Amino acid sequence: MTIDSAPIPVTLRWAVRILRAEAVAVGLVAAWLVWADLTAETTDLPSALLVTAFAVGAAAALWALGGALARRRAGARAPAIVLQLMLLPIGWFMIQGGLGWLGVPLIVLGLGVTALLVSTPTNRALGFE
Repeated sequence: MTIDSAPIPVTLRWAVRILRAEAVAVGLVAAWLVWADLTAETTDLPSALLVTAFAVGAAAALWALGGALARRRAGARAPAIVLQLMLLPIGWFMIQGGLGWLGVPLIVLGLGVTALLVSTPTNRALGFE
C-alpha cells in the first residue's frame, strides 16, 4: 500500500541507495566466504557455514529492506534501523581491536543511515506524520 503518491524524498532515496550498497558489500563478503569455505585446507565446517549463511542472510535482508522502503512500506523502517544500529557495536569492537580506520566509518554509516530513516521527510513519506 502506497501512503503518498508524491515523489520519494531525498532522505528516503539516499537511505535506500545506501542500504542497497551495503547489501552489495555484504554480498561480496559472503561470496569471499564461500570461496574461503571451499578452498580452506582445515576448517570448523559448521562454524564456517554459519558465518557464511549469516552474511548471505544479511545481504538478502538489506536488499529486501531497501526495496520495501523504496515502495514506502512503513514496516521495513524498524528492521532497517536495527541493522544500522548493529554497526555501532561492530565498529566499537573494531576500534578496540586496532581497526579504527574501519570501525569509525562503520559507526558513522550506521548513525547516518539511521538519521536518514528517522528524518521528517522520510517519516512523512512512510506515513508516520
